[in-house]
Amino acid sequence: MTGTERIAAAFAGGRPAFMPYLMAGFPDVAASRRVAQAYVDGGAHLVELGVPFSDPLADGPVIHAAATRALAQGATLATALDLGERLAEHLPVVAMCYANVVLARGAETFARTLAERGLAGLIVPDLPLEEAPTVLAACDAAGLALVPLVAPTTSDERLAAIGEQARGFVYTVSVRGTTGERSGLDGGLQPLLARVRAHSPVPVAVGFGIATPDDAARAAAAGADGVIVGSRLVRAAGEAGADPYETVRALVAGMAGALR
Repeated sequence: MTGTERIAAAFAGGRPAFMPYLMAGFPDVAASRRVAQAYVDGGAHLVELGVPFSDPLADGPVIHAAATRALAQGATLATALDLGERLAEHLPVVAMCYANVVLARGAETFARTLAERGLAGLIVPDLPLEEAPTVLAACDAAGLALVPLVAPTTSDERLAAIGEQARGFVYTVSVRGTTGERSGLDGGLQPLLARVRAHSPVPVAVGFGIATPDDAARAAAAGADGVIVGSRLVRAAGEAGADPYETVRALVAGMAGALR
């Protein structure tokens, strides 16, 4: 199966897919491998794998701090690729990295490298629609899904244009602002998801601000085909001590279970 096909299969289980975010190399390289195993054992359907970056524009303080710590301990793109290859034996893995990381290596080389390691897709949050064709073509050629992001401020006209190029799923940002835990989801999620779905030929997943099983269940009830959780799990991994496995596994199991 291509990466795009693996993602489609993960969303085809008759329930919303749960997709936790993992920062490669955090709290350290060995611990991030334990977090990855916790995601598999806890019931995740896909994994969003963060490549540590020095200026993560879309990320709030928790994930930004995790990237800074991972970089300080020597984590690199190679660290993320090694971890992604291990994870891809069990689940579809979608890399999340910033445009500089992709463009510095060349889009074709970067996409081919991800595919050779068994990864299924790519999210580039600072790559706008108008600048995406080269990366999209490279991902298509490699069998990877280039997953676009949309936000509450995205117009219907732009949603239609993004939908025409969407692969894998559409990552719907639930709130204005960066990633991070919120006190709860507001009532605007259902109409937002309905707008996105009207223009999307692929599943619609929602992330940003989801921190509890109740949040995940509400996102699913609002119409999400998938739920993405990052900061809550990254924070738990950082606070769990030498071995974050059981703490993280229990959190993932609770959130994945809420979607069943």
